[in-house]
Amino acid sequence: MAQAYYRPDEDSPNAPLGGKVCGKRNPDAVIEARRQRLYSRQLEGLTTRQLVLDHATKENIGLDTAWRDWGRVKEWNDEDWEKDREKMISRLQGMRMRLFNKAMKRGQLQTAAQILDSLGKVLGESEETINLNTPSLSISVEGKKKSS
Repeated sequence: MAQAYYRPDEDSPNAPLGGKVCGKRNPDAVIEARRQRLYSRQLEGLTTRQLVLDHATKENIGLDTAWRDWGRVKEWNDEDWEKDREKMISRLQGMRMRLFNKAMKRGQLQTAAQILDSLGKVLGESEETINLNTPSLSISVEGKKKSS
């Protein structure tokens, strides 16, 4: 005689995780692992929609669930950016300086000028600031006086 499958209610003490049925069938650990796989795949160059559709297919989940997983991945990305932002800015500045030095050594003046523009923008130098500090020259021609 085959044993019937028993699915506990959400409030049942027989349910996994202390009375909580997560995702109807999946415990939190399975959901978390699935989301981490999506997180690691986001650098594959797919668009967001392609990534979510592929995630739904590979994980055998519905589109709504896949989009919820993507929402959590976006939260993780925001957290990562906030944690690493200061370090990234200093690393980026270091890379710009090395690139500037190499461009100057090779005589790539256009590249060096673009890097200097980029550095200036980061440091708060804008077109308005440059224009305010530049002296202006105005020339006016006066009309001839009639002799009497």
